[in-house]
Amino acid sequence: MQRSEKISCFLEAAKYASFSMLGSLGLSCYILADTYFISKGLGADGLAALNLAIPVYSFIHGCGLMIGMGGGTKYSLHKSAGSRKETDRIFTSAVLLSLAAAVLFAGAGMFFSGSIASLLGADARVYDMTEIYLRVILLFSPLFLMNNVMLCFVRNDGAPQLSMRAMLGGSLSNILLDYVLIFPLHMGIFGAVLATGLAPAVSLLLLSPHFLKKKHGFHLAAKSLSGRQICGILSCGIPSLVTELSSGIVIIIFNMIILNLQGNVGVAAYGVIANLSLVVLSIYTGMAQGIQPVLSRHYGAGRRGHALAVLSHAAAAVLLLSALLYASVFFGAEQISSIFNKDRNPMLQETASAGLRMYFTACPFAGLNIVISTFFTSCAHPLPANMISMLRGFVLIIPLAFLFAAAFQMTGVWCAFPCTELLVSVLALILFVRFYRASGTA
Repeated sequence: MQRSEKISCFLEAAKYASFSMLGSLGLSCYILADTYFISKGLGADGLAALNLAIPVYSFIHGCGLMIGMGGGTKYSLHKSAGSRKETDRIFTSAVLLSLAAAVLFAGAGMFFSGSIASLLGADARVYDMTEIYLRVILLFSPLFLMNNVMLCFVRNDGAPQLSMRAMLGGSLSNILLDYVLIFPLHMGIFGAVLATGLAPAVSLLLLSPHFLKKKHGFHLAAKSLSGRQICGILSCGIPSLVTELSSGIVIIIFNMIILNLQGNVGVAAYGVIANLSLVVLSIYTGMAQGIQPVLSRHYGAGRRGHALAVLSHAAAAVLLLSALLYASVFFGAEQISSIFNKDRNPMLQETASAGLRMYFTACPFAGLNIVISTFFTSCAHPLPANMISMLRGFVLIIPLAFLFAAAFQMTGVWCAFPCTELLVSVLALILFVRFYRASGTA
């Protein structure tokens, strides 16, 4: 690759990644804003209820990303090959899949929110708040799913700036509504979740000019749904789903363990860590989503050396960002914990501060795993991406959490996540080296 090509490749990837990271960071503030305002308005019980309910949001968001990222990847690959008819079919299939998922989630919210709250471990003290949050977030699932699909397709359609503005606009509206509904209007946790549910509507509204001005390269097509297209979308999107689901699964498992070790106060402390973790991971996810269109376009056009160069730039950015993020968490752990500790509970403060310093040692490994997994997916190699995602999301972290907790109590709980990400990152690098040697740098 010529020097000018390397510079052009770097600038293109940096443009897409920066816009996507800003948008994804803003999107993650949905839950962080809820965490802050609920901690101020409802105290430790509100934090515990939010943390028990948050995995369901991760499931909804993960399904939206699975369909959106999978469909967007397939769209970009076919678009680079000039197959307009196929791109329309892929978009239509993605929309229909999101509608089918929305029916399932909304039905669960309408009929089973109480059962889900009990299943997630809500006791009598926090049951009502947990059930309200679950019911509303599930009923708003159609907006979350469609917003994720549209954001991914607009980004792959050459409009990363618009995608970023929509994500940030939705997040800012959520923060504003959070404050208004919880404090001046005194709507409690219902106000918090209502603000979160309305945010994707704002985002979709901001995306609408891309369609109204007919700038889009994808359209709804009649009779386009096929098993082949569904499998293609889902196979490319599963790593994105697992990445999000892993957050939800980890929260559920950790909540169960911590409830036995330290009760609701321990869960509230973990709520601080888990929600901050969602924000940090969103930075890496945003970077991965940003470079995905660039990777797919180069790989689809046969420029594998360009795709590998994009990955190397992203990996270097992950390491730099991780160093900055961990330094901020390490030196600011007490201040971060106190922000969410309305009642100045000393146990919550001590547990959260210690947990922050141990839990976030996972930053560089988690970032590399997310970026490498996205690289494989973007290059139409979903199997290694699925291996990475499944190992870090389910296969390793669940047994390690129970094993470490039994051996080291809360210290073991905090160390299970970084140990999992470290082990998976070793495998991810091995898989990448094998791919690099097999593909060359053409």
